[in-house]
Amino acid sequence: MRYLPHTDADRRAMLAKIGVPSVDSLFRDVPESARLAQPVDLPRFQGELSVERTLGAMAAKNLSPSKAPCFLGAGAYRHHVPAAVDHLIQRGEFLTSYTPYQPEVSQGTLQYLFEFQTQVALITGMEVANASMYDGATACAEAVMMANRVTRRGRAVISGGLHPHYHDVIATHARFLGFQLERAAADPAGKENLAALIDDKTSCVVVQNPSFFGNLADLSALAEAAHAKGALMIVAVAEVISLGAVTPPGAMGADIVVAVGQSLGNALSCGGPYVGLFATREKYLRQMPGRLCGETVDADGRRGWVLTLSTREQHIRREKATSNICTNSGLCALAFTMHLTMLGEAGFTRLAALNHATAAALAERLAAIKGVELVSGSFFNEFTLRLAKPAADVVKRLAAKGILGGVPVSRLLPDKPELANLLLVAATETVGEGDMDALAAALAEVLK
Repeated sequence: MRYLPHTDADRRAMLAKIGVPSVDSLFRDVPESARLAQPVDLPRFQGELSVERTLGAMAAKNLSPSKAPCFLGAGAYRHHVPAAVDHLIQRGEFLTSYTPYQPEVSQGTLQYLFEFQTQVALITGMEVANASMYDGATACAEAVMMANRVTRRGRAVISGGLHPHYHDVIATHARFLGFQLERAAADPAGKENLAALIDDKTSCVVVQNPSFFGNLADLSALAEAAHAKGALMIVAVAEVISLGAVTPPGAMGADIVVAVGQSLGNALSCGGPYVGLFATREKYLRQMPGRLCGETVDADGRRGWVLTLSTREQHIRREKATSNICTNSGLCALAFTMHLTMLGEAGFTRLAALNHATAAALAERLAAIKGVELVSGSFFNEFTLRLAKPAADVVKRLAAKGILGGVPVSRLLPDKPELANLLLVAATETVGEGDMDALAAALAEVLK
């Protein structure tokens, strides 16, 4: 046992020390439904070459987005990442670095994090941003907890258009921290009235733009309604490229903006690692989770960088900590910054325009197919279709034809049978005319 050298006596001693009877008892909080009844059906011992061959054969059974027309979205999007980004982040000084515990020693790390923060603040329309979070879902949960601290209230109103994963992460925190959630019903058309749910006990209203269903909205009136009741407005952005085309959340009155930055510099990578963005108003700076890098000058007047704010328990007294977020996604944040720097402001807006134009052309083409209805109104690069058949079955048949046709809403909202025929379709700059032709032809055939 090269990596697990413990003897049976070692294991018994460790279990006795922590007061549990068996290794299995360490997993008692994991629901039975999530546990495997038996070991994974894999050979117990193989040489390295055999393992590579076995895993390679298993991987070949998947339909990769890079090998097929891909219209997947629902919070993770396929975009072109410049080769220079991957090349540069693999340099040793980037790939192996970590935010240091004596941070001022690592001026390069602090500088790129400062640049990252500046970019995030600019594209979200906010005054200050932190040095990154894990992902959009955890950032969203941290934003709700921050709003609870700022307002000293404990009730959050959640849009039905918020990504289900984001809601679930918030709900997990609410369960253990004791705050309340009021979740609006899922409305694919985006007609919900969140203002009516806000009362004097509400700490925040959480809304996604574009929504989970792809709808774009002017959130200014909602922000006014929240502020009139003393609540904050939190805006989540699952597709960060949209910020190159739509009015930024800060300009619509958002108090906190969270997002996932995967679309810039970070490939899909089987679900991660990604990078979370977090921005807010300067007056709430001291309640912001995570880390904040700042600019200063040294004793000789030379420009330098410092770790200005660190809110986690390991850095300050436990009772003063505002977050238990224990790191930042440094390498992914660097990839984000490199990609956005290469694009520049003009390139970012052009990329956003290309995404929208591609999606609009695809939506028009698909809506003309018998058995297909376009549900979304205003959208960016993702929209919802209502099909004449259950979307999950349609997606399976499209995959059999070598097309990744989208994400069935039922996959993320399985408890909503009325949404079973809804399909989320995303079209980024990676989608070509041939891809659209293939999807349109295959979808028409599947729906016959």
